[in-house]
Amino acid sequence: MKNILIITDSYPPEIRSAAQLMKDLADGLRDKGHNVFVATAYPKHNLADSGNAVWPEIVNENGVRVLRIKTLPHHKVNFIVRGVAQLLMPYIFFRKIRKNIKEKIDVAIVHSPPLPLALAAYKVKKFYGAKYVLNLHDIFPQNAVDLGILKNKFLINFFERMEKNAYKNSDLIVVPSNEHKKFIEEKRNVPPRKTQVVCHWIDSGPFLKAQKTGRFRKLYGLENKFIFLFGGVIGPSQGLDLFIGIADKIKNNKDIVFLFAGDGSEKENLVKIAENLKLENIIFKPFVSSEEYPELVKDCDVGIICLTARNTTPAVPAKILGYMAAAVPVVAFLHKESDGLSIVKEAKCGYGAVSDNEAEALEIILKMYNEKEKMKEYGENGLKYLLENMEKKICVDKFERLLS
Repeated sequence: MKNILIITDSYPPEIRSAAQLMKDLADGLRDKGHNVFVATAYPKHNLADSGNAVWPEIVNENGVRVLRIKTLPHHKVNFIVRGVAQLLMPYIFFRKIRKNIKEKIDVAIVHSPPLPLALAAYKVKKFYGAKYVLNLHDIFPQNAVDLGILKNKFLINFFERMEKNAYKNSDLIVVPSNEHKKFIEEKRNVPPRKTQVVCHWIDSGPFLKAQKTGRFRKLYGLENKFIFLFGGVIGPSQGLDLFIGIADKIKNNKDIVFLFAGDGSEKENLVKIAENLKLENIIFKPFVSSEEYPELVKDCDVGIICLTARNTTPAVPAKILGYMAAAVPVVAFLHKESDGLSIVKEAKCGYGAVSDNEAEALEIILKMYNEKEKMKEYGENGLKYLLENMEKKICVDKFERLLS
């Protein structure tokens, strides 16, 4: 039995893929007999309700002690404010960890992004004598450079040094795909012995229990529609403007709609563009709670995963797992470095293409609409693949073995 600390900037009630991944990891390690602590940011954004709830600083949640730490705003703010908030975050986190956790910490697992939080894990390593595990999902700052978010050479060099130190100071780096492992070994000179692959995971139970009720179709006025769903954070990395162009080209087809259920820095801009084009086939709705999300997914026909082709670093959107767990087929428009395309192909759970080709994307959207009779088969293929490879218990077992 170990005392394990998980450090992450998002955790439920925030509705983000990373938040649910870290909760599943915390619960899974707790179920295996470990004492689990979570240090996370105080929830303010990406919530199903107005966010007016008050959360205690530290609380026991079903055997996991969760420490919620107030920081500067780092979601839905400009990049300068976000950058300052993230740079201060590790110092604020470590001060609160040291104040509230008096037990010896054996392992500190930090989720990145944001990269600066890795410094908090290193401080925990030095202070508590813990093993420091970097759970690396996005490769920063390269992804920010790709998106044009980070242009200043001084800042790029600064964050590259931070990235190098994060890898160097860690005892183990866990990545979600073979492409991630290959990238940091070949382009960041990380020793192969230091990297391990544990793919994204999900607890399929809530999705298997959920029923297709039609409640969300009725609530959103989408009865008898063929619904493509994107559920999650709507940011610059997703490249969802691709669907604005597609929706405009097929707006005369009254059966097909694109439902975006979520929020993020790009949502307001996309809403304005859709309104200017008078598109009635793109529907924007807020986040739904994690309890209701499985039912929402089952009410839809196809799940969307999308990343702009400007990305050059490996990435696998974790939201694909919810679609597969709900036995809903997937359409994936991703950059060529993403393992997501190979997952869709290997699982035979839908179609995918590189996201820089709108004509091909449109062709795939219409192909899925015209192949309605095959959607059930694709959905079942996805569920079977997930249960064999991405179920929470399988991945948490592998993660736990690495901690030894």
